[in-house]
Amino acid sequence: MKPIRVLVIDDSASVRQAMTAILSEDPDIQVIAAAADPFAAARYIQDEVPDVITLDVEMPRMDGVTFLRKLMSQRPVPVVMCSSLVEEGSETLLQALEAGAVDVILKPRMGVADHLAEARLMIRETVKGAARARLRPRSASERASERASAPARKLTADAVLPPPTGRAMSRTTEMVVCIGASTGGTEALREVLEALPPNSPGIVIVQHMPESFTRAFAKRLNGLCQVDVKEAEDGDTVMRGHVLIAPGGLRHTMLERQGARYVVSVKDGPLVSRHRPSVDVLFRSAARNAGSNAVGIIMTGMGDDGARGLLEMKQAGARTLAQDEATSVVFGMPKEAIARGAADKTVPLGAIARELLQATAR
Repeated sequence: MKPIRVLVIDDSASVRQAMTAILSEDPDIQVIAAAADPFAAARYIQDEVPDVITLDVEMPRMDGVTFLRKLMSQRPVPVVMCSSLVEEGSETLLQALEAGAVDVILKPRMGVADHLAEARLMIRETVKGAARARLRPRSASERASERASAPARKLTADAVLPPPTGRAMSRTTEMVVCIGASTGGTEALREVLEALPPNSPGIVIVQHMPESFTRAFAKRLNGLCQVDVKEAEDGDTVMRGHVLIAPGGLRHTMLERQGARYVVSVKDGPLVSRHRPSVDVLFRSAARNAGSNAVGIIMTGMGDDGARGLLEMKQAGARTLAQDEATSVVFGMPKEAIARGAADKTVPLGAIARELLQATAR
């Protein structure tokens, strides 16, 4: 297979050099050019259209979101936004996802060795996922508005908590829904949550995102949806009409049972299925602690995170759903789950909210 051709756009020469070095460590990736601004990038694109573009958010002459909107309206290419911004720049990054960016990564933190090893892996994995993205046509209103340094082996959820043993406790009066998503998931989740009524069952979501970005994502969804949405904190209760988004980057989010109610536990742990938070970890915790009280849903994303966990949920008595290929930006995670026999049903994005409500109805 031909390597994935990447164009790096960043006004910092040191960042361009670092990104080129990180991406070039993977034999499946080839950096064809590095541009200092969108105008130089446009000249490169005229000669050779890359498979993926990594795009800085803040640049002189033209900011990254403006360039992204122009690119998507003229010559759509999978774009990964690359930013050193965290909390204060999250709203801008959300605008970039709305404008058509496939994913968001944080620039590697030079000099922080432990973090750098994981950051390098996630940068490469994100770019490879973007190369497989299915770019959907965007409306006029939308246009306006890790190999070399990776851990020696890919860890499973066993690294965080043991497998389920038998069936979980019997059903309670309430159901809980666990959702996992990655590449393309931010907009897909918005569509699902916007379709839910205010009395929907409690939901816990793992969406692969950089640290400090999930808080702004949850705040944005909270302003759009009838359900209440917030970034999960350790000890939060999972209750009807509320959605908890796992905090990105640093810790895993798990479901625990306290008597007749469910709470989330946000704990440290290694990368699982090359991710933290990991969908596999959330789904396993649901299998162990909720069993047939749970519904598991796996959505668009690259890789196989969540496939094992969804099967464990099904084996524990949960109802399980997978997003279909036609509506997935990247049909990786759902495909792996379906191949393992983990999904009771495969449904298009537009039907997930309805199926969720039906699956949780008594």
